[in-house]
Amino acid sequence: MTETMNQPNRATTAERASRTVLSTADPQTAEKVKPDSPAGAPKRPGLILATILVGYFMALLDGSIVNVALPSIHEKLHASGAGLQMVAAGYIIAYAVLLVTGARLGRILGHERLFKAGLAGFTVASLACGVAQNTGQLITFRVVQGVAAAVMLPQVLSLIQQTFQGEARARAMSAWTAVLASGIVVGQVLGGVLVTANLFGWSWRPVFLVNVPIGVVLWVVAARTLPSVRPPSTGAGNKVDLAGVLTLSPTILALVVPLVLGHDEHWPVWGWVLLVGSVPLLALFLAVERRVAARGASPILPGRVLRRPGIKPSLILIFLVMVVYAGNLFATAIHLQGALGFSALRTGLAFAPCAASFGLVSFYWRKIPAHLVRRLALVGLLIGAVAMAAQIPMFKDGGYGGGWFYVDQLVLGFGIGLGNAPTMTLALLNVPVTDAADASGTLATTAQLAQVVGIATLGTLYLSVAPGKALHSAGHAMAALSVAAMAVTLVAAVFAHYLYRLDRRQRQAAATTATAATAA
Repeated sequence: MTETMNQPNRATTAERASRTVLSTADPQTAEKVKPDSPAGAPKRPGLILATILVGYFMALLDGSIVNVALPSIHEKLHASGAGLQMVAAGYIIAYAVLLVTGARLGRILGHERLFKAGLAGFTVASLACGVAQNTGQLITFRVVQGVAAAVMLPQVLSLIQQTFQGEARARAMSAWTAVLASGIVVGQVLGGVLVTANLFGWSWRPVFLVNVPIGVVLWVVAARTLPSVRPPSTGAGNKVDLAGVLTLSPTILALVVPLVLGHDEHWPVWGWVLLVGSVPLLALFLAVERRVAARGASPILPGRVLRRPGIKPSLILIFLVMVVYAGNLFATAIHLQGALGFSALRTGLAFAPCAASFGLVSFYWRKIPAHLVRRLALVGLLIGAVAMAAQIPMFKDGGYGGGWFYVDQLVLGFGIGLGNAPTMTLALLNVPVTDAADASGTLATTAQLAQVVGIATLGTLYLSVAPGKALHSAGHAMAALSVAAMAVTLVAAVFAHYLYRLDRRQRQAAATTATAATAA
């Protein structure tokens, strides 16, 4: 009897995870708009989905599309290594710090308003990046881009929530997951195509300028199609945690800026002071968040969410995996072009196998029987660690492994994707609907912060071990980076194992409860 009862549970837990996420975007909004009703049904929902996902994809691409353009930016603008890291990381820093605030503003002012405002700001900032005349201007406009992305991107999940119901929502969420999974790597491929094409002789500039016509068209379509929902006017969850923003921002900057600038500045005293200072700043941020929660307000980092089973290890796992993913992509792109002489196009296409396998796994993982998902996540991370280890002999003597490099990228994307893709969704299973939006924002913010740390730490490691353009030292730098990335991936696998054991205990407890209820 127990086995019979458990079979459906095994087959549908992944689906329940999907349904949990589908209901997390904004419970208040979901109550106000019922697309299945004649009065609330939006027109042309397919066009709405295409509009918001293209905007989402465009903003995700800009987190990585610049990587393969960095050598051209270095050549044309005479940017330093630290400047190149800030061009790449400045966007993600601003996005990561303000992501949760952007989600809260959407709840206050209306999701469609914030999406359009963020899209407009992103388009203008892209134009400014494309015409920047020096490194300082480019970094500044990249930060503005990140702020605009933080306003726009959190609204996408809420707009899906209020536009689609039932099976249509499940399909929309699958599309959203695929965009989220593949955006980073596809950005590198597209960046290589644009830089190599050298449109109008503009070198790296089309990497940013391509956003302008797309952004204008999207804004016009969004203005005509996005459903308008009157935001609620009351509630603790509808206020911006200004104290949290003001304490989190310097904490992140104190950690990241020394890591990014330390190498080129020969590790000055102020850098170490900032690094050490980030610890008490973190303690201050946590204390402020506790006081915000004690007042009955809604903090950026909701403690009740972090106390839910599996959330903390899931956050750590996501953080570690994204550190490896973003840092490895950043350093490998510089290495292939700077040390091995790859063209921008060849560099971009080098990551296509990783993009394909990562995206496919992220899109189809829900078809895996639920009782195997956690176990396969652990196996996936072990596969990812092996793929990182395989890079060591490929790079250490100044080569790159030829055809085996592309096979390794395929395996790496598969392993990392299998380890990372289900984690965010499954982490939400134990979160009440009332806290689901904050939980989703916390997980997404963690992933973005991890990208910043990955670019800063692994990028600094590569640049420190590979002085100049000596092929031999560059090869050793990539080997050292691969060792570090393998170690971090193995640590992530430890947390995946813990989540697997936690999930198994929960299943056993549920089965015992069901058996007792049946016997009664």
